[in-house]
Amino acid sequence: MSLTSHSLLATMIGLAIYGPAMAEDATSLHKDINNKHAVAEDQSTNKAITNDPLAMVRGVCIAPKDRKEDTNNLPINIEANSAKAKNKHQAVYTGDVIVKQGTRTIAADKVTLQQPGNIVTAKGNVFYHDGGIEMEAKQLQSDLNTKDSQLDDAVYRMTCQAGRGEAEQIDKRNVDGTQFYKMKDGTYTTCPEGDKSWRFAAGSLERDGESPFADLYNARFEVFNVPVFYLPWLRIPVTKERMTGFLYPTLTYGSRNGMEYEAPFYWNIAPNYDLTLTPKYMNHRGLQTTAKFRYLTDFGEGHLIGEYMGRDKKTDYDKRWGFQWKHSGIIDENWLVDIDYSKVSDYEYFNSGLDSSIGEREDNNLLQTAEVSYRSTNWDTMLMVRDFQPLTKSGQGTQYRLMPQLSSTYYRNNLAYGLDFKMPMSISKFDNDAKNKPTADRITLEPTLTLPYATPWWSVTTQAKVNYAHYNQDKKESGLTDLQDNVDRVVPEFRVNSSLYFERDTSILGSHYTQSLEPQIQYLYIKDVDQKGIYNPFDYVGGGYDSTRLQQDYYGLFSDRTYSGNDYIAPANQFTIGASTRYFDENFKERFSLSVGQIFYIDKPVNQGTDNKEAKSYSATAVETEFNLDDNLFLKSSMQYDSSENEIQQGSTAVEYRNGGVFVQPSYRYVSSDYLTKYVRNPNPTIDGKQDGISQLGLSVGFPVSNNIDVKADYFQDMNVNKMLESKVGFTYRSACWMIGLTYNRYAKDPLSQDFTEYDSNVSFSFSLLGLQGVTPTFGQSSDNGGNILSYGDPFTLNN
Repeated sequence: MSLTSHSLLATMIGLAIYGPAMAEDATSLHKDINNKHAVAEDQSTNKAITNDPLAMVRGVCIAPKDRKEDTNNLPINIEANSAKAKNKHQAVYTGDVIVKQGTRTIAADKVTLQQPGNIVTAKGNVFYHDGGIEMEAKQLQSDLNTKDSQLDDAVYRMTCQAGRGEAEQIDKRNVDGTQFYKMKDGTYTTCPEGDKSWRFAAGSLERDGESPFADLYNARFEVFNVPVFYLPWLRIPVTKERMTGFLYPTLTYGSRNGMEYEAPFYWNIAPNYDLTLTPKYMNHRGLQTTAKFRYLTDFGEGHLIGEYMGRDKKTDYDKRWGFQWKHSGIIDENWLVDIDYSKVSDYEYFNSGLDSSIGEREDNNLLQTAEVSYRSTNWDTMLMVRDFQPLTKSGQGTQYRLMPQLSSTYYRNNLAYGLDFKMPMSISKFDNDAKNKPTADRITLEPTLTLPYATPWWSVTTQAKVNYAHYNQDKKESGLTDLQDNVDRVVPEFRVNSSLYFERDTSILGSHYTQSLEPQIQYLYIKDVDQKGIYNPFDYVGGGYDSTRLQQDYYGLFSDRTYSGNDYIAPANQFTIGASTRYFDENFKERFSLSVGQIFYIDKPVNQGTDNKEAKSYSATAVETEFNLDDNLFLKSSMQYDSSENEIQQGSTAVEYRNGGVFVQPSYRYVSSDYLTKYVRNPNPTIDGKQDGISQLGLSVGFPVSNNIDVKADYFQDMNVNKMLESKVGFTYRSACWMIGLTYNRYAKDPLSQDFTEYDSNVSFSFSLLGLQGVTPTFGQSSDNGGNILSYGDPFTLNN
């Protein structure tokens, strides 16, 4: 028994030398294959199992977590038609030899142990299976003394992921306790049996012990057995560990940049540092190189990205570059650091079709921010610097910089009578490049007392606060004569919010539901204080250092703020009344919700705008609803309706049908011209003294044409001028081991111009090999999209 155990151990080690790491879960292709095997096994007869005693293990995946780590020490079961042994000479098993040990199985026609040399030989239909890989070979030979093994004419298949291949010979050698593996004339592909679409081939493959990579010498990539490219040496990953070497290249074509070829190189500098260097050649533009350095230290994690192009053949720029440093970390549990600094060489960097992942952009500015925070039981303190790189030809921006802002909040809960206390405070310095805008230093304090009370069916919250602000303003050349150099403002506020919760059981069309009813009422008082001396968004068009008008949706009706920030505190003496109802199915999954609310003014708000219309005693009615029918049909809609004017101020609707690979999503959004003109800066051009609002219709669809072909299309139309904003259609063909995608995109260059008759278009082609580590399949998209493709999004927030 001990001799058999040694021979099995040597065989196992000699055979388990292959390729990519065994995945936890099978790919969908192999799941289907395994399911078919499972069905076949369930329907097989005892006669079939007798004819193939290995039928129960062929193609079966056993997840790594279910494989015993100490398999070599488990009991061994040997089956054979006959066995002969001669002491100190040889032992021979013949006739359907099957050896099982834990999750491992080996089979052969004949297994022989030669002594005194301790040489084990298995011949004829040699089969090996360990749950993650199975192999068939003509012969296996192993030296029990040196632990060296050799396998001839081997064919292998991964059982837990796509992957198979063959080799003329596999050798395992043991040198000073280290195992070396070598494969002669080997191949690897993720294509199924009989599919010769592509494969990697090598004159020899070597792996050093438990190394996370294998070296391929005289490596070739073949398509239908025809060599496409040759590399004298190629290093590929064989485990989930990171390794230094070339990643899989990508090849795409777009009408904008032409043929694009990327060949990333990954450098695993240390367990907590790495660098990815990606040269990208575009035949219409030139060579762009991107470097991404990632790090993980005791002070946090982050990355640095650098992009460089020596000469852009499509523009007048000789050198184009971009840089980003992003860091986030926690120090000593109380300190938090966040940094996001980005800079590019020119203002057209993101609009010229270059592929870039650098930075975050807002209102045609590239953000540059840094924050340091300290948090304790009763204090939250943050020092923030916010700057911009204006992406304008003049190089000057209109956005306000924070240079810097120190903010802090003191909390103290469960005071006498159940009161909670907090006091936000801040010191801010606002600066900008525009001569027609002032700069300012601002100090704010907002002491707040809150008295919460709640039961399972009722809650009421009472709150009182005082908003204090001091401004030191520099008008520069703005010409804003009403602005004051120094302003002190004190605004008291009182608010009471109460809500109820009821529920009942009901049925609709024979289905049981739980319906909730959640009425809510709020009283809000904010003293009317003269604030014209402050550069605010109410009294000055485009005004405000960090303030803008908030959207008055259903939830916004119950806010105590009409504007964000602290530059304008809108006065209020009003009641807000609203209610929500929800339907939950038997699994407590939300299927429907409807919310309706409105503000009723005791003191009518000061009218804003130049139309001199009398202010109303109530706000527009806000309505929001969502619907989920059987997880296939969805609806989301919101609207603010002004009954006094009999018009919809703004609204949006999206409907989606999903079923397997099919989805259809029509959508529409609308904002009236009066609302834009009255409350925010209308972005549309003035034509004959009038400005349009926003009226846009969209449609996104996706469906499979066959088992291999998928189609996805988007279309967006401006209904005001009845012209297309953007359209895209993409086709994807996916086989078991490769995929191609073709996408056409057409979009208006300047959708805010009077007629936006100028359009740009782009065609992109992509090709991907499936099943390889490090390769993420894409839906026919190349990097040459100009940042204009409007991709599919899920707009629904129900618990679906």
